[in-house]
Amino acid sequence: MSTFYDAHPYPPPVDDLVAHRREWNDERRRAEFHLLWPGESYRDDRTILIAGCGTVQAARYAVRWPNATIVGIDVSARSLEFGRQLARKHAIENLELHELPVERASELERAFDQIVCTGVLHHVADPQAGLAALREVMAPEGALHIMVYAPYGRSGIYMLQDFFRRLGWGDGNDDVAALAATLKALPADHPIVPLLRHSPDFSSTAGLADALLHPQDRAYTVAQFFEFLQLGGLRFGRWVRQAPYLPACGALASTPRADRLEGLSVHERYAAMELFRGTMVRHSAIAHRSDSRVQSYLDFETDESMAYVPVRAPETVVVREGLPAGATAVLINRRHAYTDLYLPIDGEEDRLFAAVDGRRSIGSIGGNAAATRAFFQRLWEWDHVVIDTTKVGR
Repeated sequence: MSTFYDAHPYPPPVDDLVAHRREWNDERRRAEFHLLWPGESYRDDRTILIAGCGTVQAARYAVRWPNATIVGIDVSARSLEFGRQLARKHAIENLELHELPVERASELERAFDQIVCTGVLHHVADPQAGLAALREVMAPEGALHIMVYAPYGRSGIYMLQDFFRRLGWGDGNDDVAALAATLKALPADHPIVPLLRHSPDFSSTAGLADALLHPQDRAYTVAQFFEFLQLGGLRFGRWVRQAPYLPACGALASTPRADRLEGLSVHERYAAMELFRGTMVRHSAIAHRSDSRVQSYLDFETDESMAYVPVRAPETVVVREGLPAGATAVLINRRHAYTDLYLPIDGEEDRLFAAVDGRRSIGSIGGNAAATRAFFQRLWEWDHVVIDTTKVGR
């Protein structure tokens, strides 16, 4: 795999991180922290492993978290050199880079509070061994941000991967150029066309090569993903963006048989939603060691939930034009891919959301207790807030 990424560094290299650094402030860092650890007090001096960091991911984490220690590993020496160039240009001092495959992460001889492995394990020869290696270097109360491919939304990709394999297509520069020309001749209703139109992965030759010519690629349904985690000694925490997986969010909630989903287990509901959505291309989740004490479940039905502190999701925007009847505003998370995932709110809910500052508890924000708890549960389910539970019991 190192030969492939040396030839096609991915993601496409960048030479400037000034704008990226500017986007990250303490509020955004707190939102990411409590996405991973709802019940832990905020700290920014963690150790973070970026497993399969490519050209830029580790450097981006280093500028996001200047007080953390960032370690990036990758099999591609060329990709790592782009990261070192960024470190030199931006005087990044909290970044280490090592040429090392994910499966040999234990050679670092250290444990990490946070591990980020996105878009990597589905490309290694033995994904289960790769996951086990990451679990081995995870601190007891650590968190893993993992992303793997999902099969249904990538059906067009797998059709074309098979097409190019049948033709003996290589991955040299001439082959990639010919690939791009071939894609322009596709029928307008080919299953890959929506991805070509909307996914940033197809905006570069490296992205095209990674998607269509990679020598190793597999995908996981929801059920297979949970089995993957369990066999790796991990337990599921939450989806990074959970609304697409929840029957209560979006258009399905108003259909005639939606209540039948309540009879399914939580994992079965997620699997059903993957089938309903139909076009998921990836699963991105937070996981913890199976023996970890990290809190994942949030219960908004209890009085204790009034001590929860909501922290705004930085991707949420408030829309005040073209509203549904009775709505004062609509909340949209810009990272959601599905157009039915918009949340209309009324005047009182608008006031409650405006009061979210990342410091005040649900109870101190005020309003009718039951209605306020229910509203903040919806905000959490729809990915408009994350929750800090550290004030519970104080």
